[in-house]
Amino acid sequence: MNWQALEKVLTVLWIGSLWTIGYLVAPTLFRLLPENRALAGAIAGQLFTIESYLGLACGGALLLMAISQAGRSITWRIAVPGAMLALILLGEFGIRPLLAELKAQGLSQSAAFSRWHAVSAVLYLANSLLGLAWVILTGRRQGR
Repeated sequence: MNWQALEKVLTVLWIGSLWTIGYLVAPTLFRLLPENRALAGAIAGQLFTIESYLGLACGGALLLMAISQAGRSITWRIAVPGAMLALILLGEFGIRPLLAELKAQGLSQSAAFSRWHAVSAVLYLANSLLGLAWVILTGRRQGR
C-alpha cells in the first residue's frame, strides 16, 4: 500500500471537511435561515457531530500511521494529530453534551450557554489551525 497516498487522502478528507463545515457551511446556514436560527443551529450541530466522528476516524488512522513509522520518538507527526484528537474528544464528548443539556433546560439564550458555545468555537478554531499546520508540515516533508 502507498502510505503517502493514503495519508494525503485522509488529510484532504479530514482537514478539508473541517474547514468547509466550520467556515463555509455553518455560516451559510445562519445567513440563509435568519428567521429560523434554531433550525440552522440544529443542522450545523449535526454536521459538527459528523465532522467529529470523521475526524476521529481519519485522525486516528493518521496517528496510528505516524506511530508505526516513528518508533519510540514523539514527533510533530504524532503530536499534531494527537492534539487534534484530544480537542475533538473534549468538544464532542465534553462540551457538546453540556450544550445539549442547557438547550433541553430551555437555557439556549443563557450566559452559561454562550460561554460554553464560545469555548467550543475556540476549540474548533484551534483544531482548524492545527489542521492547517498539519497540511503545511506534511506538504513540506513530501515536497522534498
